[in-house]
Amino acid sequence: MKRIFTIMLTAFVTVIFAQENTADEKVSVGLNLNHDAFFGFNPMMTFGYELSDTAAFTAYGIQWGAGTGSVWGQWTEFGIGYNKTVGNFDFNPQLGFTMGSLLSSGAAQEGVIGDGIVPNLTVNFGSEKFEGQFYFGYYAALSDNTEMGEATNNYVHYWLNFGYKVSEFFSFGAHYEELYLSGGSVNGGGDLDRADGYQWIGPYVQLQKGNAGLRFSFGANNVDDDGFAQNDFYKLTFFVNL
Repeated sequence: MKRIFTIMLTAFVTVIFAQENTADEKVSVGLNLNHDAFFGFNPMMTFGYELSDTAAFTAYGIQWGAGTGSVWGQWTEFGIGYNKTVGNFDFNPQLGFTMGSLLSSGAAQEGVIGDGIVPNLTVNFGSEKFEGQFYFGYYAALSDNTEMGEATNNYVHYWLNFGYKVSEFFSFGAHYEELYLSGGSVNGGGDLDRADGYQWIGPYVQLQKGNAGLRFSFGANNVDDDGFAQNDFYKLTFFVNL
């Protein structure tokens, strides 16, 4: 009887650990430590759960409040989505939400949950010799906290980069990125017009070992507005994917 119990217990433990190992293999996490000339420090965390060989549930979080976003009510973004792999491409539409005050009051009020909503799309490309990424996000005010007469704000933020893999550990390419105010409304007034934030273009270099690496992008800002953005752009990212 003891032998039968031991065999059954061993089999049960083996099944439990096998299920845990299978679940672990389906889970992926990533960390991007980003710093740039406009937002300052804005680390991003990602999560994925494999649903099939070509599909996954995804989630992400961005701590904008760690940099200049601290004056926007400790701006924080969280979202979920679905990733689909097609050949060398990964298509990842996601829906995010912001907590803070930038969209809902122009940073005039304290931060709130549901400050804004962020439908966004990320497309990653990777082959033996080339790499690339496209991102597009629309930041729309979800709340109206303009008691002080400030404005709600809607923004468009997108970028595109493409590069060549010289070796397993070194690659280089070009980066283009733009942010602009697409509209909004003033409390007691009219609608806001589009206003350019920044328009960055320049090269990047990347050093990578396995799933970890360092990328530095730099160049010029084509928007001439001393009150809103810097003359040059620089962006540093450390990333690791587990």
